[in-house]
Amino acid sequence: MVKVKDLSKEIARQLSLYTESVKEEVEVIKEDVTKEAVSLLKQKSPKDTGSYAKSWARKKVGKNIVIYNKAPNYRLTHLLENGHVKRGGGRVAAKVHIRPVEEKIVDEYVSRVERAIRQ
Repeated sequence: MVKVKDLSKEIARQLSLYTESVKEEVEVIKEDVTKEAVSLLKQKSPKDTGSYAKSWARKKVGKNIVIYNKAPNYRLTHLLENGHVKRGGGRVAAKVHIRPVEEKIVDEYVSRVERAIRQ
């Protein structure tokens, strides 16, 4: 049983434990969600020769995880996602593959973090 004079210390200790627990859970969620995002991008990317789809990767930068397309295919992402003008005139239609994955992953990340906070 906590004495009244120690109540504020106990509340601070419990909040600290809760905060650490949530931080650890968010790190696990971040790892899982980014792995899933890379996997989905590899599946949903256009596959002409297959090298663009295989080039999706992730790396840790500080406390963040960045999902990117490796060289030399990183130059193609905006062209495929948004479409572009052909060399001889005309346009190439957009092959939207990044935006749906991004929206799905952001929603999943937010819902999993909210669930971790509630527990």
